[in-house]
Amino acid sequence: MIENPENVVFFSSASIWELSIKHSTGRARLALHPQVLYEQLVKHEFNEIQVTAAHGLLVASLEAIHKDPFDRILIAQSIAEGMLLLTSDETIGQYNGPIRLMK
Repeated sequence: MIENPENVVFFSSASIWELSIKHSTGRARLALHPQVLYEQLVKHEFNEIQVTAAHGLLVASLEAIHKDPFDRILIAQSIAEGMLLLTSDETIGQYNGPIRLMK
């Protein structure tokens, strides 16, 4: 789906934020520095979706299935924007909404 040129692909500013935190504490499991990842996403025409107050407010209405605040904001963004969220996280996959579990 990501490689299909007919699809518009987005990434969340929350994901870059989370990776930056993990990188600064030595917990990142990425080969790329978050800045380089961001630059590559932009270079390859991925579109950034920023976190809004509406997304933050929607988090409060989500079931308490997942505790990670970064994952919860991704779920809220997906629901609020009607965007398909691709994930390998089985816990995220339990939410109703435009979410597809990829294995």
